Amino acid sequence: MDYFGPHVFGYLIALLHTLGSIAAVHAVLTVRTAQGSIAWALSLVFIPYLTLIPYLVFGRSTFDGYIKARRQANEEMRKAISELNWRPWVEEALTARASKAYASLRAMPKLGRAPCLANNQVRLLVNGQATFEAIFQAIDNAREAVLVQFFIVHDDQLGQRLQALLLKKAAEGVAVYLLYDRIGSHSLPHRYVQALRDGGVHVKAFATRSGWLNRFQVNFRNHRKIVAVDGVLGFVGGHNVGDEYLGEKPPLAPWRDTHVEVRGPVVASMQESFAEDWFWAARSLPPLILPDTYPDGGVLCQLLASGPADAYETCSLFFVEAIHAANERIWITTPYFIPDEAVFAALRLAVLRGVDVRILLPSRPDHKIVYAASSLYAFEAVRAGVRVFRYEPGFLHQKVVLIDQEISAIGSANLDNRSFRLNFEVMLLTVDIAFACEVQQMLEQDFAQAHEVAKQESRETHRLQKIGMRIARLISPIL
Repeated sequence: MDYFGPHVFGYLIALLHTLGSIAAVHAVLTVRTAQGSIAWALSLVFIPYLTLIPYLVFGRSTFDGYIKARRQANEEMRKAISELNWRPWVEEALTARASKAYASLRAMPKLGRAPCLANNQVRLLVNGQATFEAIFQAIDNAREAVLVQFFIVHDDQLGQRLQALLLKKAAEGVAVYLLYDRIGSHSLPHRYVQALRDGGVHVKAFATRSGWLNRFQVNFRNHRKIVAVDGVLGFVGGHNVGDEYLGEKPPLAPWRDTHVEVRGPVVASMQESFAEDWFWAARSLPPLILPDTYPDGGVLCQLLASGPADAYETCSLFFVEAIHAANERIWITTPYFIPDEAVFAALRLAVLRGVDVRILLPSRPDHKIVYAASSLYAFEAVRAGVRVFRYEPGFLHQKVVLIDQEISAIGSANLDNRSFRLNFEVMLLTVDIAFACEVQQMLEQDFAQAHEVAKQESRETHRLQKIGMRIARLISPIL
């Protein structure tokens, strides 16, 4: 028998198309969005030899089972926390005082699982040097507990500095917890983690679910970046632990990112978000610390933690609500601009209302397919009246939203389907004129180093590039 005859290849192609059709049915039944279902189903039916394996990696979600398991774990965690008499915001003095600006975000009290809290102090950290200098100083001053969570941890100079500092604090008797994402930190060597464990640091890798097949599952990643120290000082933003975030690795250097430091009761919300993720990974609670008192006044803050286990599509709805709330301006910076229909419609309506709508994007790609799809959406946004800018000095990775004169949000969420529906994200919403002014000044400096995308750029784009952009947009719901 000729094992390499044409009939064998025919059988193989028929088998692939059969498996592709089965996978397409599975996609229609399980993929969360209609756009994603269509994108997967069509590609699996017509080109299964190119998309079947990627579907096993990206699309095979077992979504319902995962959601049930995650929600059950979250409920177990909350029951355990309730025994600690947690939730400091039951005290009326700590709840959000009357604010017309916050009232414009009418859905936020119910959309966010944590409330908006008063009596916080915030500090803007505008680059990697400022961010990690502040984080390392806070950890070095820790006396009780350090909770550290990043999507990416590298075993490079910055990662080794973090490792040495965590080992030092653990040796001093401080309770130290490190949570990283297994896929995001796939290059982190075992020796790095083992050295931490041997030194008394509690370390866990966030994984979707256990099981051999789930080792290929790259969806539902934990993209959050949270550091909480002694229950009083917290950090959240876009930086991960790697030399590139300090702008030391070409060709994307200098890296542009933003973090924020916060003191006050909202740090309790950050601890609770960390505890929820740690409980999923370890089925135990980290130490949770509540200071006795908080200084009066300060900034209104709300932590918005979102993820695929939420009852709502929290992250997408946050952007829709933020855009609808804008009366004067809505400025957004994001490395990936692949909005869904609801967000894009909200941007169009904001333009029609006369709102100053600006989107700041990178001019250098770190993922070419995502960049191609993002470019097409950028051209469409410009035609709709949105002012789109491309940051030129280096790669722009920051995730910042500025609404009117008082409201800003900084965190880990991108303007794309992965952040909207597949990743665990966190944003810190602040309501304060002075802090919003700082954010405005920071963004104005970024805009000054960017070029504005003009309508004619779309017409000047080569036809083959346009075809590539449109193909990339077809698969944008699964990027």
